[in-house]
Amino acid sequence: MIIECPYCESKVDGEVKGEHESYNPEEGSPFKAVLLKCPVCNNALLGGSDFEQTGPDTSGWSNLNRLWPQQETYINWEIPAIARNSLVEARSCFKARAYSACVVMSGRTLEGVCLHHSTKSKTLDHGLKELKDSGIIDDRLYQWGEELRKQRNIGAHATEENISKDDAKDLLDFAQAICDYVFVLNARFNRFMERKNKGERT
Repeated sequence: MIIECPYCESKVDGEVKGEHESYNPEEGSPFKAVLLKCPVCNNALLGGSDFEQTGPDTSGWSNLNRLWPQQETYINWEIPAIARNSLVEARSCFKARAYSACVVMSGRTLEGVCLHHSTKSKTLDHGLKELKDSGIIDDRLYQWGEELRKQRNIGAHATEENISKDDAKDLLDFAQAICDYVFVLNARFNRFMERKNKGERT
């Protein structure tokens, strides 16, 4: 199974030493933990995979996400693939020091958030406004999204402006935070309230 080894600093085809599948209805899709050995340096790696829809009528296990040693930033699997895939690519671009590309993919992540919520506008500018007006994001997240949108436009076109490492990291973090708020924390709060309400009725 393909996984990134932090010791070798490369993707390797890890040797599976053991795996375990589990399912908790309150946490979403089935989950599989996989223990692997790096074939290059022999270090242990732990990966995780979710069972998700891969096509209109097909489902399967997602690519492995390294759980240990912990990745620099964990991308939660509750973020829909339409946004998560771009976020993963944005992190890959940052790691490769392709900072303009990182910001472009971070902007594409926000486009995925808009598409997931079926905003009517085809532009990110108006899509973000729709998300704010409908209460999906608040004023602060809207400001973050707006700055990311502006910088995305700079990165996507041939100009003399350069996007610095620090700016790319901040904008990437803004995209991550928006996704975490919209998809992860909201779902977690809803589950919390559901447990709370059940407790009040008993």
